[in-house]
Amino acid sequence: MKFKKFLQLCFKKAFQFLFKLIYGKIKLNIDLNKIKNLHKKQILNIKSDIQNSKDYYSYKIINGRVYTDYVEHVAIISENNLIGEISYQQVLGDLKDPSSNIVLSKGTPRLKKKIKGKVLSILQGASGNNYGHWILDMLPKIKLCSEHYSLNDINYFYTPNLTDFQKETLSILDINENRIINSEKYRHIQADELLVVDHPHYYKGFILEQNKFQPTWVIQWLRDTYLIHEKKFNANKKVFIDRADSISKHCHIQNESEVFNYLKNKGFSKYQLTKLSFFEKVYLFRNADVIVGAHGAAFANLAFCKPKTKVIEIRPCIHLNTVYERISYINDLNYQLIQTKKIDENQKKFGDIYLPIKELEQCIINFG
Repeated sequence: MKFKKFLQLCFKKAFQFLFKLIYGKIKLNIDLNKIKNLHKKQILNIKSDIQNSKDYYSYKIINGRVYTDYVEHVAIISENNLIGEISYQQVLGDLKDPSSNIVLSKGTPRLKKKIKGKVLSILQGASGNNYGHWILDMLPKIKLCSEHYSLNDINYFYTPNLTDFQKETLSILDINENRIINSEKYRHIQADELLVVDHPHYYKGFILEQNKFQPTWVIQWLRDTYLIHEKKFNANKKVFIDRADSISKHCHIQNESEVFNYLKNKGFSKYQLTKLSFFEKVYLFRNADVIVGAHGAAFANLAFCKPKTKVIEIRPCIHLNTVYERISYINDLNYQLIQTKKIDENQKKFGDIYLPIKELEQCIINFG
């Protein structure tokens, strides 16, 4: 077994060396003014309302390249210079300095696909298929780019391997599948004109803590863009979000049957959101008067709630993500948080939940 692993490592190193010979060694550039093919322009009409946040910029790179390992790294490259300002490197949830980007040590070990025309990259690593990250992080990049470029003039969009709900969101923007380049299939591309924009709210540090910087303009744009397309169905106004269908291995309520039986007696209905289309999700949240559920990406749909909607988020005390509290503040929702205790001392920061019914009952009483 050890010999087999040794052979695999040798092959991997040889593979990386070969591609370095083909495409060259990547170096980190810290002076954008020295990159002749890069054009940086400030986006004037969109500002973050978060204190000390940066201005937004768009970047056009002639013959620009993108490489992604489809896990934690996205490298934006011009003439073998890594453009650290707009590259993305996340290691175990931490946003790292560009010097940590994988291409600096391993190069770009994938065949390069050349693309004619303008390509907008909205990548940010493995989180691309997560519902919340797509809605709150990646879609807004399209809005930022549209401040400088007509979406109709952009030939292709470099995205994750899209799921059905993502295709639904893009269809409203008149972006069809023929204009999508799948980054899982093509990890390394070069475009005649590569377009990139700043991230809406990531700056530095642990990504779950960065969510507290969610800007108001993102939520307002989502509402303006998608609420008018909601798909009505026979939905209860008292909603319990069931995470049994979630592929994420955290924030599952261990005593969910007990919790739902209590809520059912209060007139709630249970919904698994993977069984709804995107526009049905929009309607479910916009129509709701009360929403209860464990922390998870489904709560990104709080962006579509009407003011004063009552929200109870159930979250482990060791989980740091406060994005849904922030969205509730932006949308003037009546938000309450139940922070549950550790189930055991070995519980990891993304652990499961045991919810005492008395704590839930107290929140319901507080709502009147």
